[in-house]
Amino acid sequence: MIRSVLIANRGEIACRVIRACRALGIASIAVYSEADRDALHRQLADRAVAIGPAPAAQSYLDSAKVLEAALAHGADAVHPGYGFLSENADFAAATRAAGLAWIGPDPASMTAMGDKARARQMAVESGVPVLPGSDRLPAGRPDAWRDAAQAVGYPLLVKAVGGGGGIGMRRVDEASALQATVESAQAVAARAFKHAEVYLERFVARARHVEIQVFGDGRGDAVHLFERECSAQRRFQKIVEESPAPGLRPEVLERMAQAALALARRQRYAGAGTVEFIMDAQTQDFFFLEMNTRIQVEHAVTEAVTGWDLVQQQILLAGGSATPVAQADIRRAGAAIECRVYAENPAKQFLPSPGRLERFRMPAEGVGLRIDCGVREGDVVTPFYDPMIAKLITHGATRGDALAAMQAALAQVEIAGVRNNVAFLQALLAHPDVVRGEIDTGFVDRHRAELLASMATEAKQA
Repeated sequence: MIRSVLIANRGEIACRVIRACRALGIASIAVYSEADRDALHRQLADRAVAIGPAPAAQSYLDSAKVLEAALAHGADAVHPGYGFLSENADFAAATRAAGLAWIGPDPASMTAMGDKARARQMAVESGVPVLPGSDRLPAGRPDAWRDAAQAVGYPLLVKAVGGGGGIGMRRVDEASALQATVESAQAVAARAFKHAEVYLERFVARARHVEIQVFGDGRGDAVHLFERECSAQRRFQKIVEESPAPGLRPEVLERMAQAALALARRQRYAGAGTVEFIMDAQTQDFFFLEMNTRIQVEHAVTEAVTGWDLVQQQILLAGGSATPVAQADIRRAGAAIECRVYAENPAKQFLPSPGRLERFRMPAEGVGLRIDCGVREGDVVTPFYDPMIAKLITHGATRGDALAAMQAALAQVEIAGVRNNVAFLQALLAHPDVVRGEIDTGFVDRHRAELLASMATEAKQA
C-alpha cells in the first residue's frame, strides 16, 4: 500500500501529481532546487526537501540526491512526472532496489523503448510499420554516413538514439549538409543523453503527429484510450494537442491502436505510456516514431474525453490496488484541446523569455475548462528549466465547441513581465486551415510570418 509519494519533478507536473495524491488520501513529498525555494509545488506538497543548486544536473537530475530524499523522508513510492529522470531506467531500478515503488513501467521496458534504434527493431518484430531508416551511425565515418543516407533517401532526419522532445533531431535536405548535421546532432545528443549515437530516418514532407495513449497492467494485457493529434509544433516540440484527431478515418485509428497495443503487450508494459506515430497527411499511412514510457504533457486531453484520471491510475497500479479495466469499458465523449502556454518570444524563434511574472491571471476553471499550472503571480520564470508555465484544456460536445471555448479562455489570460505565446496560440487556432483541422508538423514553420502578422494586427486593434 502506498501512503506517501515523492515527486521527482517540479512545476506543473509536480502540482498535478500532488493533486492526484491528495484525491487518493496519499501524502506528497516535493523536492526543490535553490531556484525553486518559493515554487508552487513546494507550497502545495505535504512536505518539501531541498536537493541542491539551480542547475538541473545538480538537483532534479541528480538521482542519488532524489533517492536519498525519498528514503530519508519515508516515501513509499516515487513518481517521476515527465522530463528529468522520468525515462531513466537506472533510476527506476535503483528506486525499486531501495524498496520503494516505482510509479512507472518496468525498467526493462524503459531501456527497450528509450533506445530509439532498438525500439524501431521491436516495432518491426511486432508488425508495426516503420519509416525507412539506418542502423546506428558508426563514429567518425562520414563515408558510411553518406552510404546510409543514400539508402534512406533525402530529405531525412538525423535523430539521437536516446532522444526525445525533439532534442538531437536535425533535418537534412541534401548530401552536402549531411556531415555537419550529423556532427551537430551527435554533440547535442552527447550533452543531453550522455551518449552521442544517432541514426537516420526518412523525412515525411507533409506529416501529422498522432499518438495512442496506452495503459498496461504489467502482466501482458493493455488497453488504449484513443488518440491525440499533436501536429501543431515549433522546433519539433508540441504546442497544441487535441482528441479526436480531426479527419482521422476510423479504420486507420483501429489499426494504429492495435499496433500500439501490440508493442505494449509484447513488453508486458505497466501503467501509462504513449506510442507515437508519424502519419502521411494525404494518405493516412502511419509509421512508428517512438514510445514514451511515462505520463505525457498532453495527458489531460485524454482525461477530458474519457473521464479517466491517468495519474491516479498510475499510483493505484504501482500500489497494487488498480481495478482491471476492459477495452469495452473505455469510451470517448466529445472533443478536447490543450494549449501549452510558454514564457517565450514567438517573434524571436520562440526563444525562452525568463523573468518575473508581474501579472499572471488565468480564467476561472469550470465546466469544459481545466487549467494545469505550476506558477503564480510574482513567481520568477528562471532560465534553468523548460519555460512552459501553464496548460489550458477545453472540452466540448464537438471540436468546434472546444475551439470556441479555447479562444474564449485564451482571451482572458493576462501575463506581464515575460514574453509569452498566448497571442500566437490565438492566431494559430483562428487560422482557417486549423479551424478545418488541416494541419501538419510543418504548419507553424510555413505560416509563422502570417501568424506573427495576425498577432500584430490584433494587438493594434485591441
